[in-house]
Amino acid sequence: MITPKHVLKNKRKQRIRKTIRKKISGTSERPRLIVFRSNKYLYAQVYDDNISKVLAQVSTLEKEINSQLKSLKNREAAKIMGKVMADRLKKIKIKSVVFDRNVYDFKGRVKHFADSVRENGIKF
Repeated sequence: MITPKHVLKNKRKQRIRKTIRKKISGTSERPRLIVFRSNKYLYAQVYDDNISKVLAQVSTLEKEINSQLKSLKNREAAKIMGKVMADRLKKIKIKSVVFDRNVYDFKGRVKHFADSVRENGIKF
């Protein structure tokens, strides 16, 4: 029997996700910064694995960010999101995080988001 392509693709993503999650974990001192991207939007959240709680989150769907992004491309939007995330982390006094790129390669929107967070004072 032939397996459909989308099933194979999902299994591959699950395998990559498991491999990455074996290596990294968020703590109270260094929570995990998780990135998720769809074709149109970008989402990020800071998660503490010890207490299973989301500490901060940002999305291109938020009103304050979305109003700035109307005429921008995805990479510039990721940079603005990174700045907003860094500001939110500073408010809750988090100075360093563990970056979880999920199943995505470290390029494009994911890279621009991560670089923007670093430029605004968060270490990882």
